[in-house]
Amino acid sequence: MTRFLLLAAVFLLPAAAQADGNAMHGQEIYESRCVACHSPDANRVGPMHRGVFGRKAGSLPDYTYSKALKGSDFVWDEATLDKWLTNPQAFVPGQKMNFKVAKPEDRADLIAYLKTLK
Repeated sequence: MTRFLLLAAVFLLPAAAQADGNAMHGQEIYESRCVACHSPDANRVGPMHRGVFGRKAGSLPDYTYSKALKGSDFVWDEATLDKWLTNPQAFVPGQKMNFKVAKPEDRADLIAYLKTLK
């Protein structure tokens, strides 16, 4: 039993740490990869991100979403943002964004940063 707990701790702690993410590194990722289309406070090619965490997808009144995203029925949280950033087209077929964040640790950091944009 003790070996099992030790092995579980070894494998689960990195996942828990990754889920928390590093918001400072996430801001660097955002500024280098996302600002061409997004801004925290203004709609551009993509919608603004301030307040995205906890917001219903496709719900900003002053942004023109794809029919696919506007018709979706989920709220942006860690899980949905991770699925979106992994492969937006697979998560919501027919949406407009086709940029992916391949590394799980980069997604966790980016999500941590988005959570700070309240």
